[in-house]
Amino acid sequence: MTEPAGHPAGSGWPVAAGLRLALTTLTVLPLRSGRVDRRAGAAAMLWAPAVGLALGTLLAGAARGLTGLGLAPLPCAAVLVALLAVLTRGLHLDGLADTFDGLGSYAAADRALAIMKSPETGPLGVSTIAAVLLVDAAALSALVARHGWLLIAAGVAVGRLGITLCCARPVRPARPDGLGALVAGTVPPVACVAWALGMVAVGGVAGQLSPGSDWPWSHWIRAALAVLLGLAAAALLAWQCLRRFGGITGDVLGAACELATAVALLALSTA
Repeated sequence: MTEPAGHPAGSGWPVAAGLRLALTTLTVLPLRSGRVDRRAGAAAMLWAPAVGLALGTLLAGAARGLTGLGLAPLPCAAVLVALLAVLTRGLHLDGLADTFDGLGSYAAADRALAIMKSPETGPLGVSTIAAVLLVDAAALSALVARHGWLLIAAGVAVGRLGITLCCARPVRPARPDGLGALVAGTVPPVACVAWALGMVAVGGVAGQLSPGSDWPWSHWIRAALAVLLGLAAAALLAWQCLRRFGGITGDVLGAACELATAVALLALSTA
């Protein structure tokens, strides 16, 4: 992808532009579009886990408020699932459906990519969304029942780290245009490792601050497993898409986010 004029590749690290692009791409916030090039895309993908932590914190606050009003864990979890979809405009769920429609087609790469780009959603895509949302609701219900508010925030953040991981070098885009072409292969692997360690720390601290009688190290072990398994799910999906499509797309990033979130929440919800 050609860099826009006025923003050459070596013009410095666009931190603010990256944050704006991350918020525009990953949330419902109606921000004006700013600088959009490969360096801004890289910065946006590095901001993704922080944006996820902010989204998760909003969900945790909502969960605390809803339970304070007397709402039971399962209905509360259902509201949280719907709220997260609204806060992200449902884009990640759309990417999840499109990606699995493409993978399930068993068609050649070009045909599979065309299926993913189609506005229609097939039965596999619908089934995958339903399955992932059921896992999300079950895991959130368990976390709400034991007042694990901060663990909710950690699980959502791990899901967005799945996006960062799928943009690590040397991942390549499946198309010459679109979000995949903008961000694929832009993130240094060391940044993914740093964020993963940071997410383990967030999950471990969140576990310690949550009610319960677990022995101290169990919080950290659970957090490490949540990060490891969540990122493994995202990496497995990316590998399969690289093998089938020749690279990743924006839909694949959304699918990786949803899978990593579901797996991380499920791991964090274990007793």
